[in-house]
Amino acid sequence: MKTVRSEILGFCAGVRRAVKCAEQAIDENDGGQVYTFGPLIHNPVALRKFEEKNLRILSEEKISDAKKCDTVVIRAHGVPPEIYEKLEKTGAKIVNATCPLVQASQKRASEYAGKGYTIVFAGDKNHGEVIGIEGAARKAASDDSFKFLLVKTVAEAMEECSVIGKDEKIVLMSQTTFSITEFAKIEKSLSEMFPNLQVVNSICPATHERQTALEKLCAKVDGVLVIGGRTSANTNRLFVTAQKLCKKAALIENKDEIPDDFFALGTVGITAGASTPDDVIEEVERLLCKGYNK
Repeated sequence: MKTVRSEILGFCAGVRRAVKCAEQAIDENDGGQVYTFGPLIHNPVALRKFEEKNLRILSEEKISDAKKCDTVVIRAHGVPPEIYEKLEKTGAKIVNATCPLVQASQKRASEYAGKGYTIVFAGDKNHGEVIGIEGAARKAASDDSFKFLLVKTVAEAMEECSVIGKDEKIVLMSQTTFSITEFAKIEKSLSEMFPNLQVVNSICPATHERQTALEKLCAKVDGVLVIGGRTSANTNRLFVTAQKLCKKAALIENKDEIPDDFFALGTVGITAGASTPDDVIEEVERLLCKGYNK
């Protein structure tokens, strides 16, 4: 068997930075509890390893549990301003590991909201990044008529925007991990509806690069394994692409989930979501080769 890695896979810069911040907070901890606000990353394997190091997840309902001697790491997705303010009031040390690209989106959304724009946002409902950006925009809104319309498809965008006047101020933004292809379709449709549409393409380059690398990979393998958490938006989008372009594709979280029929393939391609640790990828690759050698 031959295994071929995608040219780009695994941790993106923002996630790697957040993981480093958490590891450093654990190493420098002096008797307090180290928390992350919400799961640090969308990968159960990585989260279990952090749990073994006594890193705990802090929810909004339990913010008061944090004390002055504790440390709270804000994950790469970021948080709304009101959550940050609540965390500050606890007196705990705050380590802001929000991805710089997400921080930039929060700032841009705030600027547009402050100018009275309706924000059409391409993203996933209840995703931490989206909640943080909407919260930042809402706080900066010039009046109570602020609108933040969350959409995932052209059809949703057309329906949500049907009540907006053609001369109203409107801006299109997106989650950093949103599909660049779907975003382009939404942009085209809304541009035809609103001549004055402003567009902020905030999709992380790493997201597009992973998709492009996967497309190249699919052309030269018999099957593709997409490694990553099932709750990870970018991992699921990689899996959808793999299903479209390759006869055999599977989404797995670790080496134990490799489907038996993959061991019989001649060439297996490997890609991984932006929250997938390097060692998980290596374990999958090693077991594939070991299984072939039995």
